[in-house]
Amino acid sequence: MRLSRFFIDAPLSLGEHDLPEAQAHYIGRVLRMNPGDAVQLFDGSGQEFLGQLLEVGKKTVRVALDQALPGQADSPLHIHLGQGLSRGERMDWAIQKATELGVTAITPIVSERCEVRLKDERADKRLAHWRQVAISACEQCGRSTLPQINPPLTLAEWLGSTDADLKLVLHPVAAPLTSHAKPARLAFLIGPEGGLSDAEVGQASAAGFHPARLGPRVLRTETAPVVALAVAQQLWGDF
Repeated sequence: MRLSRFFIDAPLSLGEHDLPEAQAHYIGRVLRMNPGDAVQLFDGSGQEFLGQLLEVGKKTVRVALDQALPGQADSPLHIHLGQGLSRGERMDWAIQKATELGVTAITPIVSERCEVRLKDERADKRLAHWRQVAISACEQCGRSTLPQINPPLTLAEWLGSTDADLKLVLHPVAAPLTSHAKPARLAFLIGPEGGLSDAEVGQASAAGFHPARLGPRVLRTETAPVVALAVAQQLWGDF
């Protein structure tokens, strides 16, 4: 039987802990777990903690952690994904899969052809939602650290603040990824549903980004990060 694994947004250590209300509700009311059930918890620090449930109530769950283990190692390739902002499930998919594929940081990018505009309270809610998408992906795939999910930036803001050994903007007419030397830090720029305009590709090139292609077919905005990150991890990371 697979061990239930949960992210706890608070520092963990050996001993007894009362879990935050959200996790307590999920464990007690949704999963209907019982005292004595084994659990595995992680707090994003890189460590994993094994233990068992002591008390399970409607709003409170107490756990005893009796073993600390080193967590899953991060990829040696640091990847910052600049993902064109897209609608609903497409953005969720991109963040979920990028997390599973070992991305280090994700910044949603507002560009010319974006069909989504987020402001103020709505932007805060979406950022919290995207972080939860990444947390759920970490719980599922075994990652012990969370990727950094940044607030949306304009393309110009992101280009001016991104630091990496190798910067790539996906473009259907360009050299393949295999033409580049191995980096330690990689930045990927992927356009929204309508793609990046020629002017935006030129803007990225002026900021040190090299056009790169993934093959002869045009990929959807939510498919492109999956393919790009998988290829990068195969070439330079931990695949």
